[in-house]
Amino acid sequence: MVEPMIPNNSPPWSRTTKTIVVVAALLLLALLVMRFRTLLAMLVVAAILAYLLDPLIVFIDKRTNIRRGIVIAVVYIVLAAALIGGFFALGVASYQQAANLIEQTPDLIENVAASIAALVNRTEPIAIGPLSLDPSVVAWDRLPEQLLGLVEPLLSQSGGVVSRFATSTVRTVFNLLFIFVLSIYLATDLPRFGGYVKSFAQQPGYREDAERLMPQLRHVWSAYLRGQIILSLVIFLTVWIGLTLLGVQNSLALGLLAGFLEFLPNLGPVISAGVTVLVAFFQPGNYLGLESWQYALVILGLMIVIQQLENHLLVPRIVGGALDLHPIIVIVGLFMGASLAGILGAILAAPIIASLKLFGHYAWRKLFDLPPFPDEEPIDDPPPHLFLPE
Repeated sequence: MVEPMIPNNSPPWSRTTKTIVVVAALLLLALLVMRFRTLLAMLVVAAILAYLLDPLIVFIDKRTNIRRGIVIAVVYIVLAAALIGGFFALGVASYQQAANLIEQTPDLIENVAASIAALVNRTEPIAIGPLSLDPSVVAWDRLPEQLLGLVEPLLSQSGGVVSRFATSTVRTVFNLLFIFVLSIYLATDLPRFGGYVKSFAQQPGYREDAERLMPQLRHVWSAYLRGQIILSLVIFLTVWIGLTLLGVQNSLALGLLAGFLEFLPNLGPVISAGVTVLVAFFQPGNYLGLESWQYALVILGLMIVIQQLENHLLVPRIVGGALDLHPIIVIVGLFMGASLAGILGAILAAPIIASLKLFGHYAWRKLFDLPPFPDEEPIDDPPPHLFLPE
């Protein structure tokens, strides 16, 4: 028996009421984000982990008779074991080298100041156009002290980071466990996420637009996250092996630094190359028998070759043009993300900006009653086994 329809006598909201509700909801959302940003950061990491592991889970699920829940449990257990093994294999050595690199920073600064003083230690003034600089009036002997004063807060903070890293194991393990639990739940519901969005868009008649936007959004995040992880691993191994063969001290720590900085587009590789060249220049000696500046040039050449191979061979094939952002926008977004959410904000700044650009382009054309996807071929839904063999 069909129940009779109950007439809807609820009065419609006015535009003012809708505006007040939307503004209040946005303010409440902003307050919640500010209050629970640490928890939200762990939720974001858990979602990224589930997203990255989904292709492997789908790959195993489709080729075996094992239930998806069991596959998820096995994949996460193997990942946890790999992380623990990797921590013991690389964690101790990288920790020692990182601490050694921090301890050597004051000596590096003094060597830099001494080198600058030696280069400009001349009696005649230096003329630059109408300007004239007399190096003899500069107190070069006080330069190391001044530089140390500038970087002393950074050094003290770095030492604190190293100490906290050694003494906060329990909290780190708890956070990782919490992230793993959240990620397992998210990985279980991930295949239904696209259906949720499409069913939500069905009511106002925007299902077709959602079916066009969702693959583009997945393309941005798949190309960036999975691509950056592959690039990070490749650069880490390449820099580590290259620097080890050339006899650079702390090569493992420098390789880890180069791999991690791959998540900071454009700016990260430049920073890692600069740090590596400085470490090589002020290294006490090298088995090649080269002068310090010659040795630094060799290391600089190695880093340039690695970056050129990355830009021309690896990036087009792994990341491609998914982000389609100007380097200036990426760099500005990187600093904005770092100021808002720290390291996680800096890492996710580029794909977030690319996603906002995607939705902004759609909204702009809808505002002016233009076709939302002019002369664009719809992007095929990326296969769930991306980066896995057929």
